[in-house]
Amino acid sequence: MPENFSLPPHEAMKQAARAWFETLRDRICAEFEAIEDECTTSRPAGRFERSAWSRPTEDGSDGGGGVMSVLRGRVFEKVGVNVSTVTGEFSPGFRAQIPGAAEDPRFWASGISLVAHMQSPKVPAAHFNTRMLVTTKGWFGGGGDLTPMRPETPEAREDAADFHAAFRAACDRHDSSYYETFKAWCDRYFYLPHRQEPRGAGGIFFDQHASGDAEADFAFVRDVGAAFLAAYPRIIRRRMAAPWTQEDRDHQLVRRGRYVEFNLLHDRGTIFGLQTGGNVEAILMSLPPEVRWP
Repeated sequence: MPENFSLPPHEAMKQAARAWFETLRDRICAEFEAIEDECTTSRPAGRFERSAWSRPTEDGSDGGGGVMSVLRGRVFEKVGVNVSTVTGEFSPGFRAQIPGAAEDPRFWASGISLVAHMQSPKVPAAHFNTRMLVTTKGWFGGGGDLTPMRPETPEAREDAADFHAAFRAACDRHDSSYYETFKAWCDRYFYLPHRQEPRGAGGIFFDQHASGDAEADFAFVRDVGAAFLAAYPRIIRRRMAAPWTQEDRDHQLVRRGRYVEFNLLHDRGTIFGLQTGGNVEAILMSLPPEVRWP
């Protein structure tokens, strides 16, 4: 840390943040495995397989790392729940884009990232992540969004309303302006400009969130995680037994193409991970196992 810069309050929260992201990972994985057990299709129930990775550094120092947790089963065609805690220095060309990195390029980052692609076209796909970053400044970011395969149906609208209500409640516990602000941010962010269409039914999104009270911001991030954990499994259980056709499946595979296009062309998390030497397989975990373009 250069002279004349005081440590941000997030510096003292590093271990607590890492522990929360790992605990949330374990709770989500347990809930998803319970859903796998509840399903009665002929496929075997899936279980998460975990693999650890380390971030390489040019000087041989400890760059941190993470754990990939991936499940392929009878409800989840592919779901990944990744956690990572990494340290290092931003590249010269990337420093100007990161608060506090121009003064000192060193960083610490920890977070959880989840993407679920479902066997049934009747169950919406979902994304969720939260993270904390520390440079000479500190902040939180994250959010979650829902991607129904046929967003115009009454069932999809019901699921979207449930998902949004959970995030609204989490936001309202902290600031009455958060939900509308972060919902609008999500709508802008998860948008495919080359197709002039949203990726899905939205949710919330926030970045570089530093209200001036780091503890309150951390509490907000924990509530956002708890909201996702409450809402998404409820939606899955509501839809996973609904019948579907080959036409539904074909449509699902085409819709997944939009997911791939966004994540490879526009997603900040993908860009950040690749720019900071993250694990490529973990970064691209969000891509679906099968996809089709018309």
